Amino acid sequence: MRTVTLEVASREKTDRRVLAAFEGQPQGDFLSFETPALLFKVLTPTRWELLSALTGAGPVTSGEAAERSGRDANAVGEDLSALAVAGILDRAHGGRFVFPYDAVHVDFFLKAA
Repeated sequence: MRTVTLEVASREKTDRRVLAAFEGQPQGDFLSFETPALLFKVLTPTRWELLSALTGAGPVTSGEAAERSGRDANAVGEDLSALAVAGILDRAHGGRFVFPYDAVHVDFFLKAA
């Protein structure tokens, strides 16, 4: 099973992970956001639902994604494009979109300032 971790991480933490990967240390799959606000701006509630519908689904068309999520095709198309621009979805052959993971783990802290 391929799992991605969505995290809120500083640029320094992300840079350390990249450097460790260049040194041959496995890091796993991460999608990092600099702030919780950015994570929630990109991953709106409807996009979370769409991501859930696409997890483990393989490449899908915009219409298939709309059917899987039970949403309007035009709205889903806009969300698919936004998630692809953010680097969360990949574009596959034939105009399809793919979320290449079977599971999602979310990891961040909320602490006092």
